[in-house]
Amino acid sequence: MRPFVSIGLIVIVGLLAAVLTGFRTDLLFGSRGYDEEQEGLKQRIVIKFSHVVAENTPKGLAAERFAKLVREKTNGRVEVQVFPNGILYSDTTEIPALLDGEIQMIAPAFSMLSNVIPAWSVMDLPYAFRDQQDVEKAFQGEIGKKLFQTLESRNMKGLAFWRNGFKQMTSRKPIRTLDDFAGQRFRIMQSKVLETQFRTLHATPVSMPFNEVFPNLEKGLADGGENTISNIYSKRLYQVQKYMTISNHGYLGYAVIMNESFWNKLPPDIQAKIMEAMEETTAWNYQTALAMNDSQLKLLKERTDLQIHVLTPEEKAQWQQALQPVYAAHAEAIGKELMTSLEQLRKQR
Repeated sequence: MRPFVSIGLIVIVGLLAAVLTGFRTDLLFGSRGYDEEQEGLKQRIVIKFSHVVAENTPKGLAAERFAKLVREKTNGRVEVQVFPNGILYSDTTEIPALLDGEIQMIAPAFSMLSNVIPAWSVMDLPYAFRDQQDVEKAFQGEIGKKLFQTLESRNMKGLAFWRNGFKQMTSRKPIRTLDDFAGQRFRIMQSKVLETQFRTLHATPVSMPFNEVFPNLEKGLADGGENTISNIYSKRLYQVQKYMTISNHGYLGYAVIMNESFWNKLPPDIQAKIMEAMEETTAWNYQTALAMNDSQLKLLKERTDLQIHVLTPEEKAQWQQALQPVYAAHAEAIGKELMTSLEQLRKQR
């Protein structure tokens, strides 16, 4: 045993001497030394952007375009990593993930935000907006300003509003009159307004994440749903829904949000470049959403396995009248200021 002890002592003494004389102990222990290729990596900023729709939708395409613009404008210093289709988080878990700092950016539908901040329910009210012009006034006016202000106390930074389009009804059965809703189960996003909307129509609302909609409709766990043309087309919902009604009864849009603590730590020049990219993307998203919904509606009309009904003015008036109680049911939660702003917007023409 003594020879082994002696050898061990010699090794220990040798290592101590090497440290004292400046010998590169990292070569012995395997730690990586300075590498020129690693220089500057500490300045590189990664933004994880999670969303739940397909890449070929207005939001999916806008997210990819935004990532590209940010990379170009910052010369690669900032990398926006886009995770579509709910592969990281579902529409029910992405907001908590943002607040926990697991991701840095999301673009949730207004309905999902309303579960955290009831004021956002104003965007879900049925027939709140007559057309895209009303939507733009809401985004760019007092309604948009007030909604973004509600994010500040929640550690969220509102960057922009992105568009998708007006929602239409799809179902296994034809939907023309109000009586056609009775007894059917409709998939909704988690939203108290949407829940009230379908209960008012004597239908049963069924909440489920967007990435589960197709298989659950296929299994018959819901009879129908409400979606934009681009979502119906990109998710192939026409394969499991044989009837569609062009109702334009609600609007689906998104709030692009960043974790505010993360945002505040970004250098001012990076913040400026990100906002520049966001403004360009938002303008592009507006045109793309309109064009995509128009072109894909034409494609849906060409399908022989999907029957499409467009509400007549008389039918639309009946739907609007029947859904008025939804306003009274949620006015208090939304708040007087926002309800007044919505009323004033509708009186402008």
